[in-house]
Amino acid sequence: MYAIIATGGKQYKVSEGDEIRVEKLSAADGETVTFDQVLAVSTDDGLKAGADAAGATVTASVVTTGRAKKVIVAKYKRKTGYHKKNGHRQYFTQVKIDKINAYDDPDSVIQIWRRFPWLRVQRTCGGGRRRV
Repeated sequence: MYAIIATGGKQYKVSEGDEIRVEKLSAADGETVTFDQVLAVSTDDGLKAGADAAGATVTASVVTTGRAKKVIVAKYKRKTGYHKKNGHRQYFTQVKIDKINAYDDPDSVIQIWRRFPWLRVQRTCGGGRRRV
């Protein structure tokens, strides 16, 4: 069983027990974090994506927070004597995936639309978009 989640502007494929590094979260070490932006869930019944996976969540616990290795940024322009060297260390949060909660309750579609309003956008025959 795996899920594809989105956090920090990136997408991650996770399974239970995995440890991943995500962009810095505002949670202390040992706290529990819930990712509710689940794009797809693979279960025994098959792959659920889009509106079928709208109610799924992924629960994880924060292992540690820290900074990644330094990335050196060097700028150079020829014939002008322009040299600039800069370093950058990105903050991260390492989380351990505890549980993938697949949305199996056939609840009303209205509750899903209230929680995720961007799913209500439908394409029209003319190629445009309209809200339902």
